Amino acid sequence: MSRLNLLSAALTLLAASPMSAWGQSMNMADMPGMSMSTQEHQGAAHDDPHAAHVAASQPMVQDALPPNDHVPPPPPQDTVHAMTPAEMTESMDMNPSPPLGMLLFDRLERSRSTNGDYANSWEAEAWWGNGIDRLWVKTEGERDSAGTQDGRLDVLWSHAWTSFWDWQVGVRQDFGQGPNRQWAAFGVQGLAPYWFETQATFYVGEQGRTAARFEANYDLRFTQRLILSPKLELNVYGRDDPQRGISSGLSDLEAGLRLRYEFSRKFAPYIGINWARRFGTPAGATGDTVLPARETTWLAGIRLWF
Repeated sequence: MSRLNLLSAALTLLAASPMSAWGQSMNMADMPGMSMSTQEHQGAAHDDPHAAHVAASQPMVQDALPPNDHVPPPPPQDTVHAMTPAEMTESMDMNPSPPLGMLLFDRLERSRSTNGDYANSWEAEAWWGNGIDRLWVKTEGERDSAGTQDGRLDVLWSHAWTSFWDWQVGVRQDFGQGPNRQWAAFGVQGLAPYWFETQATFYVGEQGRTAARFEANYDLRFTQRLILSPKLELNVYGRDDPQRGISSGLSDLEAGLRLRYEFSRKFAPYIGINWARRFGTPAGATGDTVLPARETTWLAGIRLWF
């Protein structure tokens, strides 16, 4: 072999040695288009004793939880027997309109008129039922040193016919001075625009007697606890009732202001003033049945709610 051929072979060997070393040090997974499967990685780890230590140092990837981290409960251990809808409602307490009740003493007060007369007055109502149908019991009256002067008791069934209004039907009993009177009652109750609590009831009584009663009140809140409550009430009768001091037409009108402080929604003392205006004098009325045409009273009381 000539010297020229020997020199060419030596240069070729020197050029190939660095390329071979670089190819041995290069990871096959880093080459474009070349990737190793899991089995190939496991084989590589088996071939390389140091690969097991590297794999052990890597954290284990766990199954991902749902976005809300909700883990479903275990399946029930007992099989539920077949139930009727009523049994299911009772056992699972799913009644959408459970029966409820309320008792409100809106007025328990002591008053003194400008004439120096003292009296005790009350106004209370209670109901039992649900959001659609309720049984109402309402009563109000006044009692002085001579006894109960004017009392009323209503028992009504109420049915909601709109979101803010109920119609009512029932009976009314008047007691106190004079003979007792019984009435059949028909009316509506609810929230008028601007949140006025409103009641309007029409009555039909014995011997062709008729009457109508209108009432409205509003809560004006100065603070969450200090509340001024104006109230307006008027009564209209179809005929005179001299034994009870009632004249036909617009018989009487009352307007009051009560300022209460709610220590809680269920306990609120108050002070206030009330004006009364009575119209006409029924024919044949005498004695205690004749009341002052105008009367102003100062009052203090308490409001209770159960």
